[in-house]
Amino acid sequence: MRVRVVGAGLLGASLGLALTSEGHDVSLDDTSPLALSLAAGLGAGTRATATEGEEIDLVVVATPPDVTADVVCAELDRCPGAVITDVASVKSHVIDTVLASGQPGLERFVGAHPMAGKERSGAPNADGDLFRGRPFVVVPTEHSSRTATERVTNLAVEVGAMPIIMSAAEHDDAVAAVSHLPQVVSSLLAARLQDVPEGALDLSGQGLRDTTRIAKSDPMLWATILAANAPRVRAHLAPLQRSLQAAISYLDTCATSHYPPAAVAGLAALIEAGSAGVARIPGKHGGAQRAYAEIVVYVPDRPGELARLFADVGEAGVNIEDVRLEHAAAAAVGLATISVDPAAGDRLTDYLSEREWSVVQR
Repeated sequence: MRVRVVGAGLLGASLGLALTSEGHDVSLDDTSPLALSLAAGLGAGTRATATEGEEIDLVVVATPPDVTADVVCAELDRCPGAVITDVASVKSHVIDTVLASGQPGLERFVGAHPMAGKERSGAPNADGDLFRGRPFVVVPTEHSSRTATERVTNLAVEVGAMPIIMSAAEHDDAVAAVSHLPQVVSSLLAARLQDVPEGALDLSGQGLRDTTRIAKSDPMLWATILAANAPRVRAHLAPLQRSLQAAISYLDTCATSHYPPAAVAGLAALIEAGSAGVARIPGKHGGAQRAYAEIVVYVPDRPGELARLFADVGEAGVNIEDVRLEHAAAAAVGLATISVDPAAGDRLTDYLSEREWSVVQR
């Protein structure tokens, strides 16, 4: 295909890299000359020309959501033979605005949203494998032609993603719960760290890093995303607010009484509800999460040590189902938690111990 990507940020440049690697002819456009140069320099495509509109098969609009609808309308005019899609993370606002414009060629427009990203934005963080194995939501409108929908679905397949057809409302409800709410919670939690003494932060472990990782996201981008999906995000924040208030109330009771049964039970119920929610998150390859044996291995912080560990696990004939790495505080050692099939746990522990690894099985 001849593909035009408008917006040379993380998603646009990553799409360009993925499509270029599949042999497609990709041109890039962006209002920022620097972003355009960076993306082109990475090999995500060539700079767009002023006369290429008639030759384009597919346009991907990868701009911030507050301007996406305007750019889609402009591209419908500019590229009269092309299918137009966008990758904004909120669909109802974009689609409603485009349809309300009465723009000719609405049958060529299909919304989309690849469920992939990083906490760091911009072309320098682009990755051609960003979409592999990830859901790629395709959102046809009431005007979208079958041909246009198929082309956008094929785009998802081309970049290694899993296409899922959804309505705009279904999509926005879903991402409010699984993407937008976590971003707000992570950012609010991380903001509290500004008032924590440095000595206390020295005690922080992997739990704090896990829960605040996405707080490093682009502030202005996320402000526009949250504003565009405000009613749905608020609908999830309100119950969270009630749960927080309940936790505060239980803690107030605990502060004035020694282990009051009702308050302790209430706190336990809040934590238990969280465990039940985690259990609903799909596991490896989708479906219900499986219980794995967890092998904790102390890995010296030296070049090649982690590779040596993985090689030894492979030599033991054991498949790594998941791996998590954290750094020990004030020590030149890392803790690699390797998840494996429970039936292989004891065997792997013994094998690694024979190889003189320091191992603990959970």
